[in-house]
Amino acid sequence: MILARYPNNGHNGGNGSNGTKASAQDRLRVLTPLEVEWKQRILQKILRLLDLAQLSKAESQTARTQIRELTNRLFLEESAPLSLTQRQLIASQLEDEVMGLGPLEPLLADPTISDILVNGCSNVFLERGGKLERSTVRFQDDSHLMNIIDRIVSAVGRRVDESSPMVDARLKDGSRVNVIIPPLAIDGPVLSIRRFAVERLTPENLIEFGTLSAQVTDLLRAVVRGRLNVMISGGTGSGKTTLLNVLSGFIPENERIVTIEDSAELQLRQPHVVRLETRPPNIEGRGQVTQRDLVRNSLRMRPDRIVVGEVRGAEALDMLQAMNTGHDGSLTTIHANSARDALSRVETMVAMSDIRFPIQALRAQIASAINVVVHTERQEDGARRLISVQEINGMEGETITMTEIFSFVRQGMTADHKVIGSLKPTGIVPGFYKRLKQRGIPLPLETFSQAAHEDSHR
Repeated sequence: MILARYPNNGHNGGNGSNGTKASAQDRLRVLTPLEVEWKQRILQKILRLLDLAQLSKAESQTARTQIRELTNRLFLEESAPLSLTQRQLIASQLEDEVMGLGPLEPLLADPTISDILVNGCSNVFLERGGKLERSTVRFQDDSHLMNIIDRIVSAVGRRVDESSPMVDARLKDGSRVNVIIPPLAIDGPVLSIRRFAVERLTPENLIEFGTLSAQVTDLLRAVVRGRLNVMISGGTGSGKTTLLNVLSGFIPENERIVTIEDSAELQLRQPHVVRLETRPPNIEGRGQVTQRDLVRNSLRMRPDRIVVGEVRGAEALDMLQAMNTGHDGSLTTIHANSARDALSRVETMVAMSDIRFPIQALRAQIASAINVVVHTERQEDGARRLISVQEINGMEGETITMTEIFSFVRQGMTADHKVIGSLKPTGIVPGFYKRLKQRGIPLPLETFSQAAHEDSHR
């Protein structure tokens, strides 16, 4: 039993053990010095009295209930000069400290928050709707923050210390975590959490948000079903992974899909999915498995599709070779400022490998491997939008030629600083249209018609 080491002493909790938990909003309140003092006093007693080994094995809600009951019992025994509301708040925070991620718990419970950015113990920022705001959440000190960070990274078998001061990890819900600590982070540990969407967004959701248009959605569905190789480019937080999730949903259910990621966050719903994740080196510097290792291994796994969460280095070469050797319909993302810049980034990444190509040969490989580049952008109003769909046509001399099929046309800003604009076809029918038609993929020519687009918006 979790509390076997603590006698009841006849107490049943009295006024402090009514089971009521402080609301998420209340848990964000900054504690007064008196509340901080009592929180620390009770926490130290709880840690001495609880059997932490048994606690970790218990069902979460059962353990939280026992922590709350013990907290309220200690308040009574200590005659703590706190109101019922104060006791409930401290009890809730103590549950979070022992069973969860401390001050981060109420933030993680808020579905409107997309990013949590912790810059040292006393500076916490949130992103809602694409806009940053400062939070009232604080950690007691840097040691407190480091304890929470250690809890996060150790849960996925990783570590962070002076010899390894940067780490990528993920939370149980799939949220992506990055940590960097002193001496690299000068003002204290820095923790960045990119929230994982509990409910997978659908194409209809993205159309409703203004990220996609119905015409572009039809085009991308046909592109994926037609087994064209697609690269999604964009800046940090521009919606690349969200769009990759949506595009992967267009893959037929009878295909074998292998996904490769640094931190697993893709949400594929097909029945035949193999998920692979990289592994950092251990404390002796051994055992590292890179994305390049996984891409190479995936080729021996009889994949119908290879989905790489993000190409960042030398694995770009193996990805290109996979695309060029019969693994059509592959999908990936890349950090870049434009569709054209994405191709330059691929060149740079291939240069990280131990194989050297003449520039023309490398560009010919890229032009042959990638069929479509889709570029996303987080605009100044905080909205994430697809702003360009381009087809790679081939080579002219040493230059890769591209044709823009859809482009986001801006028309201005509203009074409340919202971007006005829409995705419009350029009027060019892509070269792959014939390939899709030959494969029996229905896609009306009107999809690419400017006149049809204007008519549908009247």
